[in-house]
Order: sequence, then structure tokens, then C-alpha cells
Amino acid sequence: MKRLVVLACAWLAATWLAAGTVSAQVPLDAAPEGSLASGGELVDREFGVGTHRFGLDRRVEMFQWLRTGDGRYERAWKAALVDSSGFAPGHENPPSIPLDSLRVWAQDATLDGWPIDVTVLKVLGRWEDFRPNFSRLPGNLSATFQPDGDGLTSSENPLDPQIGDLRVTWRELVLPSLAGRVRLIDGTWQLAPRANRNPATPAVPQASAAVAVTGTAAPRASHWPWWIGGAVLLVAGLAWLSRRRR
Repeated sequence: MKRLVVLACAWLAATWLAAGTVSAQVPLDAAPEGSLASGGELVDREFGVGTHRFGLDRRVEMFQWLRTGDGRYERAWKAALVDSSGFAPGHENPPSIPLDSLRVWAQDATLDGWPIDVTVLKVLGRWEDFRPNFSRLPGNLSATFQPDGDGLTSSENPLDPQIGDLRVTWRELVLPSLAGRVRLIDGTWQLAPRANRNPATPAVPQASAAVAVTGTAAPRASHWPWWIGGAVLLVAGLAWLSRRRR
């Protein structure tokens, strides 16, 4: 019986030391050192536009009448609907924009194999214009839109847009180096306190998203099963010893 008690105590001591080792391997301020991945392609399914970066933004603008401060009128591309109810006759805008803008974020982004909190993307990411591949543009939209610069337009003549015409462009989200800006907390990369919210570091190139910084980030191992096993063994031994003494 004494051997059983000694074995249980040794089990608990070894578990305590192992837990300390695991905690030491994964400090709360562990720094990123490996590869950065978006987790797959983000797709604007309506237009068939996609990106493998960390966010996709579709901006829809409509050509509308604007009233200037001196009571004059001009035409311009605007993403928000301009209310023309008080405008002079002949300066009416459509009652709505028939196509919505869209913004999506990568939900499966990882760094060193650990997930990245979406707040990191929203705070540290930078939007960049890009020219999509319109090879997947559905037939009904290809009959309505034509290329215009890096995007599409519904104008019959892109050089002479008319009131109510639409213009659609896309942007993708890129990330800078995350060294010193994130911390590994409970298995997820989160914003570090006082992180640089306006990073001047160039964004990670799309062809190579590796981040070369120092630090370690070993996987978190659960040590609760070892604690429970040792405790059960100790309690069982004490119960057996009590029955034997009776």
C-alpha cells in the first residue's frame, strides 16, 4: 500500500513539472515565426471574383447628380445614394442603388498553424486595389457590364457615363509583418497591447507570406488528464487502506 501512495505522489509531482514545462514552452507573448496563410480563396460569387488574400471588398458606385454649395449641379460617382428630392427638375437620381457593396474577411487565417483573430485583420490589414480575372463573370452580368480600368461599368460608353450607371471595383486585404503586434493567447493570435495600429511595414508579398521574426510557439498540451489520473489513484489507495484497517 505504501508503494501505491508513493507512486501516486510521484505521478502528481511529475504532472506538476510537466505542466510547468508546457507553460514555459508557450509564453503569452510568443512571437510569430512561421508562415502566414489566409485559409483559402474568398469569392464574390455574384461576379465570380476571388482572392487568396485576407479580405475581399466590392465597392459599388452610381453616377449621380450632386448639388454644390452655390446652388449649381454636377455629376459624380458616389457609393452612397444621393437624395435628389429637393433638386431642381431635370436633376433626379434613381431611388436606390440596385447593387450592394460587399466586404468579407478570411475566417480561417492562420499564423504558425494557429488561428488569427479577425480583429487582427480588421485593425492591421491594408486594402489594396487589384484587377480581378473576369473569366468567371456570369453571362447575365457580362451582358450588363464591360471592363473599365481595373473594374466594370454598366455605361455603354465608359468615357461618357449617364445618371444611374454603375461602376464596380474590388480591393483585397494584405497584412504587414505581425512581429510585435500580436500575442498567442489561448491558442489564438490576438492584438498585442499598444500594437502598431498603422503599420508602416510593407505588406507581405502574395507569392511569399513568410514572416521571419524570433520567438517560439509550441502547441499547448492539456495536463488535466494526468492530474485526474493521479488523484483517482491516490483516492483509491486511501480507500483501500481504510477498509483494510477496519
